[in-house]
Amino acid sequence: MSTPEIVPSPEAEAFYANAYQRIVRLMIILPFVITPLLWVRFNRHVAFGFIAGCLIAVFNFYWLKRSVSFLADRVTSTGRKQSATGVVMGFLLRYFLIAAGAYGIFKSSAASVYGLFAGLFLPVGAILIEAVYETYGALRRGF
Repeated sequence: MSTPEIVPSPEAEAFYANAYQRIVRLMIILPFVITPLLWVRFNRHVAFGFIAGCLIAVFNFYWLKRSVSFLADRVTSTGRKQSATGVVMGFLLRYFLIAAGAYGIFKSSAASVYGLFAGLFLPVGAILIEAVYETYGALRRGF
């Protein structure tokens, strides 16, 4: 007994193909919406920490996407994998930058660290919103 082949519609393919652009757009919009709320509810230290965390998160998200694309291209075009040392060094450098940012912010104000950690979760919030949007779109359009 063979499994039936599922062929997605071209409309569904186009809808899901734009997910990365929507996530990046959300990662640009969310800090502009959330920062004033943090400033009013808490203080400027938390808001500035949040902005710093958002900048690190956007940089990290871009860098991660670029690394994954590079590795996928390299594996598919040459059939060879990149050395494990290079991949590990890239990840360690990213975490070192986050730690350095946290240390610098912590030295200026301990309250800023809360904002920094909240900002580091920016991609999570954007992906969560995208998941809700895709669920809504799939249910509405019947994908």
